Amino acid sequence: MSFFKKIFSSEKKETLDKGLEKSKSSFFGKLSKAVAGKSKVDDEVLDNLEEVLVSSDVGVNTTLKVIERIEERVSKDKYLGTDELNQILREEIASLLSETNVGEETDFTIPELPKQENGTKTPYVLMVVGVNGVGKTTTIGKLAYQFKKQGLNVVLGAADTFRAAAIDQLQVWADRVEVPMVRQDMGSDPASVAFDALKSGVSQDADVIIIDTAGRLHNKVNLMNELTKVKRVMQKVVADAPHDVLLVLDGSTGQNAFEQAKQFTAATEVTSLAVTKLDGTAKGGVVIGISDQFQIPVKYIGVGEGIEDLQVFNKYEFVDSFFK
Repeated sequence: MSFFKKIFSSEKKETLDKGLEKSKSSFFGKLSKAVAGKSKVDDEVLDNLEEVLVSSDVGVNTTLKVIERIEERVSKDKYLGTDELNQILREEIASLLSETNVGEETDFTIPELPKQENGTKTPYVLMVVGVNGVGKTTTIGKLAYQFKKQGLNVVLGAADTFRAAAIDQLQVWADRVEVPMVRQDMGSDPASVAFDALKSGVSQDADVIIIDTAGRLHNKVNLMNELTKVKRVMQKVVADAPHDVLLVLDGSTGQNAFEQAKQFTAATEVTSLAVTKLDGTAKGGVVIGISDQFQIPVKYIGVGEGIEDLQVFNKYEFVDSFFK
């Protein structure tokens, strides 16, 4: 099928292959058990396959869609060998994901924004949300590194002021990547930090301003109010900020990542997703489910500890690596 054109550099692809190794070997271990002793795809194989996909964190709804597509092919082709199952899965999942035009990026880019009313450049403002422990700060640091590598001017804003550790951790990344960071003391008003960060970014002619925010989901109303206030205050500096609200999810939590995505999207408008920690888990199938189920694009995936190991999510490369 024409879905699979090699887009990534071989080095990047190797990192992706390696990052999905655990998910892949777990999936194929289950798949070979599901088809053991069978030469043709029949109802029993399909039942087993359904179980394999669900237990690989692809999610029930996405699994049902995939099974339905394979059933259609079985009824059309009359005979499908179990040895073809891997290729069929790869094609059907790629085809399912290709029904939306997201996940087609190949590099870290930002959109060109119209100039502000006073004629100055509009910085691209990215607000990052997510519960503590999902790899939010690390994702921001790696994003700053990638944008800087593209020759862009980056400024960070430490608006997660509820944990001193969050501010310090972000400072470590800012120093490592050598980008300026705006911070205040722990307990400061997050909106005030965001305001200062945007002011500072505009005065430094920044191309990208990344704002870290607190990730407390236990009280959705507070979270909602706080993020709404942060947005409102940012708009006093840059009229349509933020241009992207990125929710960071920990892929190693599997179905829990779905739950967090549901809760966060209910609390605030989320426009893109990053799924981290895929290298340490067998739950990589969650990216397929999340990509299909939420009408929100998965933009980035974390496939390793290294600074280069945050990748732009490209659905074709992902499916190709997963079903290789």
